[in-house]
Formats: sequence, structure tokens, C-alpha cells
Amino acid sequence: MTTVSEPPARTDRRSWLLLGTLLLGQFMALLDVTIVNVALPSIRADLTASGSELQLVVAGYTVSYATLLITGARLGDLYGTRRLFRTGVLIFTATSLLCGLAPTAMTLVIARFAQGAGAALMMPQIMSVIQLRFTGAARAKALSAYSAVLATGGVAGMLVGGVLIEADLFGLGWRPVFLINVPIGLAVFALVARVAPVDRPSGTRRLDLAGLALSLPGVLLVVTPLVLGHEQGWPGWTFPVMALGALLLVIFVGVERRVRDPLLNLGVLRVPGVRSGLMTLALAIVAYGAFLFSAALHLQVGLGDTPLRAALTFTAFGLTFGLGSFYWQRLPKRAHRWLTPVGLVISAIACLVVAAGFASGGHGGIAVIGALAVWGAAIGIGFSPLLGNSLRHVPPAEAADASGLLTTTLQLSQVVGVATFGSVYLGLAPGAHAISVTLGLLAGLLVLAAASGTVLART
Repeated sequence: MTTVSEPPARTDRRSWLLLGTLLLGQFMALLDVTIVNVALPSIRADLTASGSELQLVVAGYTVSYATLLITGARLGDLYGTRRLFRTGVLIFTATSLLCGLAPTAMTLVIARFAQGAGAALMMPQIMSVIQLRFTGAARAKALSAYSAVLATGGVAGMLVGGVLIEADLFGLGWRPVFLINVPIGLAVFALVARVAPVDRPSGTRRLDLAGLALSLPGVLLVVTPLVLGHEQGWPGWTFPVMALGALLLVIFVGVERRVRDPLLNLGVLRVPGVRSGLMTLALAIVAYGAFLFSAALHLQVGLGDTPLRAALTFTAFGLTFGLGSFYWQRLPKRAHRWLTPVGLVISAIACLVVAAGFASGGHGGIAVIGALAVWGAAIGIGFSPLLGNSLRHVPPAEAADASGLLTTTLQLSQVVGVATFGSVYLGLAPGAHAISVTLGLLAGLLVLAAASGTVLART
């Protein structure tokens, strides 16, 4: 089955209302990646949760989310973006309610896995809608809005979580960090029904069950050790499990090249700009995820900040990231294709300034705040054109494949960044030396991303 849609000849008001509604759902899903982190001490005390259960409360969402993104993109292509997005919102909202009412730690863990599955059904549909319903300058503006929400979601999660925990609304402690999703989710569910066109399946394609049987355990076996390994000190089981997952994914690639209706059409990688774009995106997001994780640890563990104060430190970064992502089009058009490599080089320099500021043993004062603001703005003006240039030549028929690859790259790269550079930071005995070394390595990674971005610009 596939979806026959009727994209408008021009980008009308209804398309922008649809995008705004979808981005509200995206923001809600991104919020839950980080919002729970500040609630862990309260959850431990209230539910007498073990350390392993707390790990799974955080990791369960990420594992199921990352594992199901490719599947979510293909299901949207087969059964309709509207139907899959609303299904994802419904699952996400219901499981958020279950999280907020969870009587035991294990109930919360199970609900978090299900919540991640709901997010995985929602997120790929947004990029598919942008690809199918927006063209030219309107698509660039839509991708800018997508990037701005992506930029602010993680930082907002830490801020909102800190505010809700300190407010202790109605004496509910940690529970409002999940319950806040319920009214938002219900509103998004209702709005999508009003602004999204009805999908009409045509019945010409089938779901690739062989690809599904290989991709789901393959991604799961790669992601789970990456998420849990650094917390457990990389026990012996992690590397064989990742190797098995990688083997399944290699077999998956071989199968996908032979089946008639693949779960993931790898032919999209031959589209000009896609491969260099995904490489640039992966390197930049590895650095982004690693920075948020290691800097948050440094502020809270190394310097003793509260979660809310630590989150406030990132405000300058998140705010300028969002503004840069949205307003980059106001820069001269002749410079647009070079914004990604230039932005990444400036980000690398700002990263080194932050490293030098933290190396003194304190917060680094105004120099660090200023460098974070510059870093956010630079990565912001480079990120939106990166997405646009990567997807510029993707035909509508391959929108779902490009969406699945892009959203999976975004999520897996953050996981790899946290696992790899989080382990580097923790292995150096958290402190000024550890954070300066870690950020120095991230600056080098951003330079590599800039080199890859130069290839994209020339493409």
C-alpha cells in the first residue's frame, strides 16, 4: 500500500498550519529526551527505584525511539503520514499519562519504552510532509522552523524539568514532567485531524517483513549497548552485542538491495548531496550530543550546580541556535551554500573558547556564556541549510526513505556522541581537565564536519 497525496500547487495557509501542528508534536517528543534527567532523584526516592531501573527510565525511550525510526518512516509512506502521526501522538500521550501515574519503577520503565515507540511513529512524518508539501523558498523556511524546534527542544527539556521539579505542583513531585504531555498531545491529535488532508492508500506496495525482521533487532542490538554501556562501565557483553547488531545491519543492506519493496530504499544515497549531507550531519550531531551531555555532567557533578542552574547555562546556546536556524535566510544568498562549513568552523573555535573557560576550574564567566552564544548561532546558521542542501534533489517518491535516514542519523549520532565522549569525560575523572580535553576533541570533530560540509557545498 502507498499513499496518494495531492500536494498543493502553492504552499497555502493550511500547509503552514499543518507544519506548526506537527512541530508542536516534535517539540513534545524532543522535550522528553532530556526532561526526565532532572527528575531521577525524585523518582528514585518515590518509587524506590534501583540504579538499573533509573537507567532504563532514561534509556528505554531513546532505545525504542532510535530502533523504530526507519520503520516509522516506511509505515507513513505505506499507510499515510496523517494516520501514522496521529497514531504516534495517541500512543505517546497515553503512555505519558501512564508514566505520570506509574505506581512502580518497572511500570515506568515499560511505559517509557512504549513512549519512545510513539515518538518514532511521529517524527519521520514531519520531514516527509516538508518534502512533499513545500518547495523552493517555502521548503527552506519549513526546514528552518524544523531546525529551530530541534535546537531548542533538548535545552527546553532541562529547563522545564527543573522548573516543574522545583515547583512541586499539587505535591506531585516528579509526575508533572510526564503529565504535561497529556493536554499538549490531545491538542495536537485534534488539530492534525482538522488541518491534515486524509490519506488514501492505493494498495500497490507491501511492507518488507524480511527487512523489518533484520532492521529492528539490528538497530536494537547496536543502540542498547551504546546507551547503557557508559553507565555500566562497558561490561563484557556490550561489544559482542554491538558486533551482532552490526552484522544484522550488513545483512539488512544486502536484503534491501534485492527485494521489490524495501523497507529502506538505499538508492536515495545516490541522490547528489545525500551522502555528504548525512556524513556532515552525523559528525555535527555527535559533537552536539556529546557537548550537552559532558557539559551538563561537568556543571552538576564537577561544579555542584542544580539541574535548573545547569540548564540555564545552556540558554544562550539554545536561544541563538534556534534564532540562527530560523533567520539564516536573511544572509546574502550567494553565501548560503557555504554557511554549513563556515558555521562549523566558527563552532569549533567557540568550543575551544568554552574549553579554555572551563579549564580555569570555574564556570568561566562571561567568556563562556559569550562563546556558547556564538557557538549556538554558528551551528544554527549552518544546520538549516545543511538539511536543505542534503535533501534538495530527493524526489517526492523517495521522501520517506530520506526522512527515515535523516531522523535515524540524528538520533543515532546523539547516542554515539553521548556513549563515546561521555566515556572519555568520565574516564578522565570529572573535573576541569576532563571537560577541557573532551571539548578539545569535540572541536576536532567539528572541523571534520566542516570538511565534509565543504564537499556538500561543492556538490
